[in-house]
Amino acid sequence: MLTHLEVKKTPLDNNIVIFSFDGELDETNVDSTFGAIIKDIGDFSQARIIFNFQNLLYLNSKSIGYIADISQRSEEAGGKFALVNLNNEVHDTLDLVGITSVVLVFNSEEAVMAEMQADLWSSQSAPKES
Repeated sequence: MLTHLEVKKTPLDNNIVIFSFDGELDETNVDSTFGAIIKDIGDFSQARIIFNFQNLLYLNSKSIGYIADISQRSEEAGGKFALVNLNNEVHDTLDLVGITSVVLVFNSEEAVMAEMQADLWSSQSAPKES
């Protein structure tokens, strides 16, 4: 029997996409969930990916591996990856294995959006003077 999990994708401007999780990530759904997310992201080029874990109740160790992989792919492709709205249990689990030291973690959507948009102007070409 599959454990309840819903993932909602919200695309925004500037290659920002939020994946909001509701339920539990465990052995019954982790491979199909992250397989679909990775396929949906595509080549990761300049992607700004946010995982909103506000309603995520549990994640297993395999989930942590996928999170680390997506973070690395994002960085290598010139994008950004962040987690937001972690409950105490999920935060403690990720902190215990060191993910919070290599992945951006925010307590609010406002803070993560500011970070995702912070370098947009610097990454775009400046207008040429004639």
